[in-house]
Amino acid sequence: MEEIRSLEDLLDLQVVDLEIDRLLHRRSTLPELDKYRAAHEARTGLETRLSAAEGERRTTALALDKAEGELVLLEEKRDIEERRLYAGGLGARETEHLRQEVVMLKERSTQSEDEILQLMEAKERHDQTVAGLEEELAQAKATEDDLEAQVRELWKGIDAEVARKEARKAEIVPLVPADLLELYDELRVARDDGVAVGRFAEGICGGCHLRLSAAEAHEVLKHHPPRCLHCNRILVPQPR
Repeated sequence: MEEIRSLEDLLDLQVVDLEIDRLLHRRSTLPELDKYRAAHEARTGLETRLSAAEGERRTTALALDKAEGELVLLEEKRDIEERRLYAGGLGARETEHLRQEVVMLKERSTQSEDEILQLMEAKERHDQTVAGLEEELAQAKATEDDLEAQVRELWKGIDAEVARKEARKAEIVPLVPADLLELYDELRVARDDGVAVGRFAEGICGGCHLRLSAAEAHEVLKHHPPRCLHCNRILVPQPR
C-alpha cells in the first residue's frame, strides 16, 4: 500500500509540475510580450534613424557655417578690390587685371550664395526630418513603456501562481522516495511533453494511451514502479 501511495503522490507531483510548465510557457509566450518586443525594436530603430538624421543635420550645419564664412571673406576681398579699382591711379594693364579679379570675385560670391541657399534648404529638410523622428520616437517610447507595464503586471500574476504551485510541490516531494523521484525527473527531461507518469486504467497507459494486454499488465504490475512497455513511463494503477 505504501508503494501505491508513493505512486499516487508522484502522480500529484506531476499534475503540479505540468501546471508550473504551463504557467512558465504562458509567461514566455504572452501576446503582450511579442508586442513589447516589436515596440522595443521599433523604438531602437527610430533611435538609430534619429541619430543618423542628427548627424546629417550637423554635417550640413557645419558646411553652411563654412560657406557663410567663406562668403564673408569673398565679399570683404571684393569690396577692397573694387575700392582700389574705382580709386584710379593704376596703369591700364593693372586696371584690367584688377577688373577681372573683381568680376571673378563677384562670380564666386554668386556661386557661394547659391551654395548657401542649397545648404539652408537642406538644413531645413534635416530639421523637419529630425523633428518628425523625435515625435515618432516619443510615441514609440510611450507605447513601449505601456506594453512593458502590461507585461510586468501579467508576469506578477503568473509568478504569484507559480509560487503557489511551487509551495504545493514542496509539500509533495518529501512524500516520494528519492529513487522514485530521481527516475521521475529523468523521464520528465526525456519527454518533450514533460509527462513521466500515467494513470493505468482498464489496461490503457495514461501517458501514451496505448493498451497493454492482460498478460502484459499482469507482468508490469509485479514491478515497482510499474513501467509501460510502450513508452516506458511510470504507471499508477487505478485505485480499486
